[in-house]
Amino acid sequence: MIKPCLTTLPDEACLRQNGGMSFPKRVAIMHRLNALLDHYLTAPQEELPAIEQVVWSNFGVERAVFVLDMSGFSRLTRRYGLVHFLSMVRRMQQVTLPIVQNNGGQNIKYDADNLFATFASTAEAVKAAFEIKAAFAKGNEITDDSRDIYVSIGIDKGKILLIPGKDLFGDAVNIAAKLGEDLAEKDEVLISTNAAVDLGKEHPWKMEQRHYNVSGVTIQAYAVQA
Repeated sequence: MIKPCLTTLPDEACLRQNGGMSFPKRVAIMHRLNALLDHYLTAPQEELPAIEQVVWSNFGVERAVFVLDMSGFSRLTRRYGLVHFLSMVRRMQQVTLPIVQNNGGQNIKYDADNLFATFASTAEAVKAAFEIKAAFAKGNEITDDSRDIYVSIGIDKGKILLIPGKDLFGDAVNIAAKLGEDLAEKDEVLISTNAAVDLGKEHPWKMEQRHYNVSGVTIQAYAVQA
């Protein structure tokens, strides 16, 4: 979870966790976005394009969006209870945070058993994905089966609206979430066609093309394998 940095000089760990930005600064950025959105709600039609341009110029970035989902946890929660579930979510957070940061990424938010993060490139995101999978596989060797963690991960690349350490919005977020939460199987990494283009051909992973039919719409993706 986002840890408020309330001291005058926030500690280094707190800044790393929240995208290198103090709590007051993140609050100020969110207030600025809300002010622009409030203005958009009441502005005349002819002013709306200019407001949109200001929003995108202030908050728009090109990023690889990384969405992780813990597999099978609805079933585990029913079987072992909510406290067990929350303890597993906490373990997921402890494992994923340093791996994302060590690969140049930013943890934007944890939402229930999901992680939303961003990276400058798809290659960094995929590398982090396999390091996370390896970390959980190693941990699963020494834990009881009821505490094993498996994840599914979706990655897309595109322009998004980003509030560092707070939230993110855009098609790339929606696609990464669809891949990671709904389409990827347990222990699988799926990337979009945009992410595959960004990844290019010079990388150490194998790519398997997939096609999914979602509500009558065909989604093309690639399963990335070591």
